[in-house]
Amino acid sequence: MSRGEYRTPAVIAGDRSDLAGFPRLTDEFCKDMAARGYSPRTAGNRRHMLSFLVAWLADRGITRPAEVTRPVLESYQRWLFHYRKSNGEPLSFRSQSQRLLAVRAFFKWAARQRHVLHNPASEIELPRAERRLPRPALTAAEAELVLAQPDLDDLAGLRDRAILEVFYSTGIRRSELARLAVTDIDHERATLLVRQGKGRKDRLIPAGDRALAWVARYLADVRPKLAVAGEDDGTLFLTGQGTPFALDALTRLASSYVKASGVPKTGACHLFRHTMATLMLEGGADIRYIQAMLGHAELSTTQIYAQVSVRALQAVHAATHPAAGNTPRQHRNASPGVSNDGTKKVAVSELLAVLEDETDQEENRPPAGSPGGSP
Repeated sequence: MSRGEYRTPAVIAGDRSDLAGFPRLTDEFCKDMAARGYSPRTAGNRRHMLSFLVAWLADRGITRPAEVTRPVLESYQRWLFHYRKSNGEPLSFRSQSQRLLAVRAFFKWAARQRHVLHNPASEIELPRAERRLPRPALTAAEAELVLAQPDLDDLAGLRDRAILEVFYSTGIRRSELARLAVTDIDHERATLLVRQGKGRKDRLIPAGDRALAWVARYLADVRPKLAVAGEDDGTLFLTGQGTPFALDALTRLASSYVKASGVPKTGACHLFRHTMATLMLEGGADIRYIQAMLGHAELSTTQIYAQVSVRALQAVHAATHPAAGNTPRQHRNASPGVSNDGTKKVAVSELLAVLEDETDQEENRPPAGSPGGSP
């Protein structure tokens, strides 16, 4: 899998020879998204969500966007609400919203391109998302236990330790780690460059001395033995076959070490992102710095936004992350959000809620649909 690849495109039901049918117009829609700067991941997600609607419509004899009316889409929205998965549970309101957002985006594009006379999705109202408590992050002690699991007498174990240390130190997403190049690590300045993160934005963030030391060891002792001559594209972390990691492979790697540690928590790559943010907040870091580390431009309700320099970020990271140095230190719990500052309480709560939503998006694929079956 190449850097940035996400998943095999969803199959859109219908006759591909029909120029006005859903398969051909969905292809055009995704190509237009790419031309307007959307990432392959975003286009793939939109296509995947649209495939549920198209399958539902096909069962009702509707094969072209021009045949879709507002009452039809309202019926689809009601069907999503009443649908029950194989375990008897309904779709979450967030899952329903994901499907409907793709529908709104597609028909807005179709109307603009004159593929439909009017936009039947223009008045679709999204369900209000439920607010959930975030799943617990690792404590500093639990994080150290997970990090200690890889076998350091094995090349793959050394590589895996470096991967886990980077996740823990920086809180980057698995897709961002998979795309890291050797040249994105600046050991002298103790920084890591995330290229084309979510929203296709670059960001420069600090990396702790300990994580950088493990990366340096990996680069010296492991990567030269994994890289295949003539096929090395400069990707930092390589599989045993000398290729970049698939996202699911990173999830399995991180999850296996969490399970092996015996900690009473579940999760994989995103668990370290959640842990980094939580521990730095507990260490007293201002939430604006956490946002900059995570690559969040704003939080949906507080609208907090601040441009901060990488040097300021490094100082906060060094002061609040328990693994910022070469040796673990006692973690100081500053109990974030317990002050009388109500805005801070809301901001911290909102940040954790955003991380919880990201966990669903990063680690869990939407349930697969079948024509006329599950959405």
